[in-house]
Amino acid sequence: MAALAQSGPSEPTAVERRAGIALVMVALACLVGGVGGAGNMKTAILGGAVGTVLLAGALVVRRPFLPWDRVLMVLVLVILFIPLRRYKFPGDAGISLEPYRLLVALIVAGWLGALLVDSRVRVRKSGIDGTLACILLVVVGSVLTNPERAGPLQSEVLKAVTFLASFMVVFYVVVSVVRTQSAIDLLAKTLVMGGAIIGLLAIVESRTGFSPFAYVDKVIPILVGDPSFESGLGRGSATRTVGPAEHPIALSAVLVMLIPLGVYVTRVSSSKWYFAVAAITLGVLSTVSRTGIMMLLTLLIVFFWLRTAEMKRMWPLLLPVILVTQIAMPGTLGSLKESFFPEGGLVGQQSALAGDCASSGRVADIGPTLAEVAKKPFLGYGYGTRVISGPSSNACILDNQWLGTTYEVGYFGLVAWLLLFTRVARRFGRGSKYDDSPAGWLQVAVTASVTAYAVGSVTFDALGFSQVTFVLFLILGLAAAARMNAREADAAAQSTPIRGRGDSARRTARRLPRLASPPPRVTSAWDSPPSTTPSRSKKATWADR
Repeated sequence: MAALAQSGPSEPTAVERRAGIALVMVALACLVGGVGGAGNMKTAILGGAVGTVLLAGALVVRRPFLPWDRVLMVLVLVILFIPLRRYKFPGDAGISLEPYRLLVALIVAGWLGALLVDSRVRVRKSGIDGTLACILLVVVGSVLTNPERAGPLQSEVLKAVTFLASFMVVFYVVVSVVRTQSAIDLLAKTLVMGGAIIGLLAIVESRTGFSPFAYVDKVIPILVGDPSFESGLGRGSATRTVGPAEHPIALSAVLVMLIPLGVYVTRVSSSKWYFAVAAITLGVLSTVSRTGIMMLLTLLIVFFWLRTAEMKRMWPLLLPVILVTQIAMPGTLGSLKESFFPEGGLVGQQSALAGDCASSGRVADIGPTLAEVAKKPFLGYGYGTRVISGPSSNACILDNQWLGTTYEVGYFGLVAWLLLFTRVARRFGRGSKYDDSPAGWLQVAVTASVTAYAVGSVTFDALGFSQVTFVLFLILGLAAAARMNAREADAAAQSTPIRGRGDSARRTARRLPRLASPPPRVTSAWDSPPSTTPSRSKKATWADR
């Protein structure tokens, strides 16, 4: 596959590559230095302006070049390893100056600049554009139809909408700039290796209570820690690890979503990556999270559906996993058993604490919340108007994203989000069942991760944890980019002219349509193949679907 899917400027030279990378790094340094030295916002504005000018210089050269795969790799590392909402830059800009926010802003600025000056970068369709547009329309509509509720909470609503928009913008950045299989594999490996490191550190935290993520401000002195954050959570006799996440549940959810990507990397790279998958799995267990276990079971079901033969061969590994878990983290399995089978039953535990904001009465909250939704069933009470912490707090924790979504954006919003997950799972799942190629395994990984996120959202407010949702949209972006790359490569191959000499070649070309009937036209790469069951040995490309 060609590195670029369209004609345009030739590839930059080595000198131009180094110049582009150097200018980007200097731009980052200026931006970070300006913000970090801001007793007020003047220095931050100066640093940001200098950084933006240098970034523009990296773009506006004879052959514009920006190492997008490396830039996105840095974003992945920042999202994974710098705890969100726990560290920020000093200064007050009306919003918390967290590292990932500034990096996302700089990446988006660079992307917009590249769209203007670099013909190799363009906005591409993703296959789920209509669904994402529906979600945004419902979100905006819910706010506009509830001015009396959204008005006093303007800052909270703006923050929530901005978060959602940033997820989608990052998604489209990935779709438009990741144009080679090597870039897809690089980002997938970065996510998996990052998850493996976090998993190993989670085991250490479970055994010793020490977490290096509590000392990020010592390693990066420019950052300021949040003294109100507490990580000392326990369940039974085990310590629940938090790592770089905001809560053990969020950590377990992120790690579970990376396991399918680890399986994909193992299939396309080396079996050594199974050690990374094992480390991530142990990290999930270290959180002692029921949500994490439920998402793990979801992964197993999806893989059994799409890779039945392979999963049957993997069953003997279950016993070693149990033994390693018991040795590495004693008491973890017992605490998990107690959490699933508490005295009085799990349903009774979740139903007995209705009305207590400090409780986890997930079942107890369903009835009262649906009764409120019945008063405004279509667009709800306004996106971002349920505030569960801070001075503007007006609601209790639901620990159920689907229930919270229905409350804020009504049944229209619920249907829009359901459509997103079911469309992705259905298209990728049905298309990958009989495809053993690397593309097929990537589709399986995406189906499993997205389905696990959707199922896990039943027992925690997923959109409230930015790290989890960023990982979701990064995975969706990689899948959409791979789909577009395959379609563009197929279109380029089909448009290649027939080479020959004189009239003989032209006569052959004219006869080709009569020699064989053309293949059925596929209107979308997300369309499923025909319902006939093909042989596992007959592999199809994504473009064929």
